[in-house]
Amino acid sequence: IKRLCVWLLMEADGFVRRRRMTAETPGGDAAVAGASAGAEIRWLTGRFLGVSEGIVGTLVPRIGGECELNAVQLYGSQEVSEMSEPDYEGLPRGASTSTYMLAGAVAGIMEHCLMFPIDCVKTRMQSLQPDPAARYRNVMEALWRIMKTEGIWRPIRGLNATAVGAGPAHALYFACYEKLKKSLSDVIHPGANSHLANGAAGCVATLLHDAAMNPAEVVKQRMQMYNSPYRGVLDCVRCVWQREGLGAFYRSYTTQLTMNVPFQALHFITYEYLQELLNPQRHYNPASHMVSGALAGAIAAAATTPLDVCKTLLNTQESLALHPLSQSGGHISGLAHAFRTVYRLGGLPAYFKGVQARVIYQVPSTAISWSVYEFFKYVITKHQLERWRSQRDAEK
Repeated sequence: IKRLCVWLLMEADGFVRRRRMTAETPGGDAAVAGASAGAEIRWLTGRFLGVSEGIVGTLVPRIGGECELNAVQLYGSQEVSEMSEPDYEGLPRGASTSTYMLAGAVAGIMEHCLMFPIDCVKTRMQSLQPDPAARYRNVMEALWRIMKTEGIWRPIRGLNATAVGAGPAHALYFACYEKLKKSLSDVIHPGANSHLANGAAGCVATLLHDAAMNPAEVVKQRMQMYNSPYRGVLDCVRCVWQREGLGAFYRSYTTQLTMNVPFQALHFITYEYLQELLNPQRHYNPASHMVSGALAGAIAAAATTPLDVCKTLLNTQESLALHPLSQSGGHISGLAHAFRTVYRLGGLPAYFKGVQARVIYQVPSTAISWSVYEFFKYVITKHQLERWRSQRDAEK
């Protein structure tokens, strides 16, 4: 017990000092700092003892109060108990994984649905030998011609498949990233942000995201191609299954990982770096989340375009109809085979086909994803904090 008390006092002092630095910075909130420190101490105590925060509140009720009292003494005479704004970057330490999963699922669905027409254009512009009727000079001309010649709803064909895949994929993606980022940062650079931890967490999160999203990507891109023979999503799934087998839905998985692992590592490192510059206190700031997300997406998208072209080729198998192949039973399989095919059909410039559409797609896409994710994380965290406060008040 004596050792536990000493450890708790040391942790409390560390948390209170950290919250003091936040409050002394312009925009810092002393009430949030004290309350967040108390919440984190109760959570850490529960983890140490293996019991819930409610039990901790009963066993050691003075811990949170002492943290709040210290906050008043350190920060001034502001009323700590009247919390106006939760520190949403600090409080989720003890939040359930469902918080990140719900926020991530909503962000992913909104991102993909809103940007789907541009994604359709990107897929077509990456075609190595397009039909003469499907040759486009730029994104806006492509979008206009698709709607004019194929119907106003043609750019969103296959949207339902993407929505079904994006929800669980992004739920796993953000939950894994947030949990691993905190765990790895504590090991690599305790008490501070670690770019290595951010990049590593993004890479691992990508493994789960792509495993859930790859089948939806195959169906989506086949339905986006010019003169797609499929009547709908279910017809596409049935035809691919019958003609090419289950493996067709994961034929581009290794290429997807080869592209997305460096993409997400660069994306997350850039995002977290820009957040340190634009939002050093990590308060909820929609403008900083949007700008950081947009710039991070643009840089990562441009750098990984060659791999995206190969992924599109593997998913659509477009050269099968244009150029009979004898290798691999008539199918393009594997990243090396895709790279050779791209070079044979278009040379070096072919690796950057659709780069304009890809960057135009990723800039608003990542901006939407991060701003929506941070917003829902903030709202859910605030709700959890209010519920926790009401439970604490009821226990008193």
